[in-house]
Amino acid sequence: MTIALRESIADLAAALDDELVAFRRDLHAHPEVSRAEVRTTAMVLDRLREAGLAPRPLLVTGLVCDIGPTHDDAGAALPRLALRADLDALPVEDRCGCPWESTVAHVAHACGHDLHTTVLLGAGLVLAKLHAAGRLARPVRLVFQPAEEVQPGGAHDVLSQGALDGVDRVVAVHAEPKLDVGQVGTRIGPITSASDTVTVTVSSSGGHTSRPHLTGDVVYALGQVITQVPGVLGRRLDPRSGVNLTWGAVHAGDVHNAIPSTGTVSGTLRCLDVRAWERAGQVLHDAVEQVVAPYEVDVSVHHMRGVPPVDNDEAVNAELEAAARAVVGPAGVVLTEQSLGGEDFAWYLTKAPGAMARLGTATPGGRRYDLHQGDLVVDERAIGVGVRLLAGLAAGVLAQAE
Repeated sequence: MTIALRESIADLAAALDDELVAFRRDLHAHPEVSRAEVRTTAMVLDRLREAGLAPRPLLVTGLVCDIGPTHDDAGAALPRLALRADLDALPVEDRCGCPWESTVAHVAHACGHDLHTTVLLGAGLVLAKLHAAGRLARPVRLVFQPAEEVQPGGAHDVLSQGALDGVDRVVAVHAEPKLDVGQVGTRIGPITSASDTVTVTVSSSGGHTSRPHLTGDVVYALGQVITQVPGVLGRRLDPRSGVNLTWGAVHAGDVHNAIPSTGTVSGTLRCLDVRAWERAGQVLHDAVEQVVAPYEVDVSVHHMRGVPPVDNDEAVNAELEAAARAVVGPAGVVLTEQSLGGEDFAWYLTKAPGAMARLGTATPGGRRYDLHQGDLVVDERAIGVGVRLLAGLAAGVLAQAE
């Protein structure tokens, strides 16, 4: 595409800067948790309609919106690109200290979803202008997804309602407070991890701590599960898969001199490789049963599948990188690290090839924040970068084409 089109996108995005910053601050001040994003959905819906578009509400919350031509001059269907953002906030106390701090107790946009929603809205408004001027060559679908922060996530709801029907590739961006604003992080292959919930329950008749030989020692058996099972997974699954089992909670007993009848330990199982993730459940069950077998206790393993890894497609990632270079320059596109965090964008990639990029939100030379923390502050200049990136990608503004 031409430099003129890139400059047109930049001008259209710049004209929206003040509006989008205000929109994002409003979302931040009024966060809504998963599957309760009613106000957020309505705000996006109203603004897209105001722009002359026809967004389609999804059941309960969330929406999709198509922009651009659907067929070429010969009547053949054009390949459609989907752009996805998530709407929900976290049950976290906001401590950002900004004038637009959350007005909802114990709820905050601590993962940047207010930024994601605003970026996608801005990209949609730019693309609507391009389409009206006859300058958008391919169809684009905006997907505003609810409930990314829970399991099972909102991706299942969205996909079941046909959000990727007719889509040949899908792209998303995610706030990254480890990167400076003006940087875009990309990576071929797994960029995030599978994330499952694991709970192990051990039970016996219980007894006195002076007579552990007369009962199954639940606490001791739990201790073996905690210390041994992660090691077994590390030996039974390919270590290159990045498998990681980390316990987060353990509960057993109330007094020092009684062996309890039940105890539980729960945590997360994460993995960067889909094939290893598919095997991990059975390996986990076998390991737990074998580890507690000598202690004459009953055991049950509850393994709840969460999300697979986000596995970036090489071709889509290359197009995303090229669009990023056109926006931030070659030096602004960096190799991003793999994360063991989970992202339900991964479910979209089981239906169509796609990629997720990380959008820098840190102020250069300023404090570094972390996601899922109530004190998260983002540099709002990232909004304009994200809008130009997604709109440029959708319009075909690629650095190598110039």
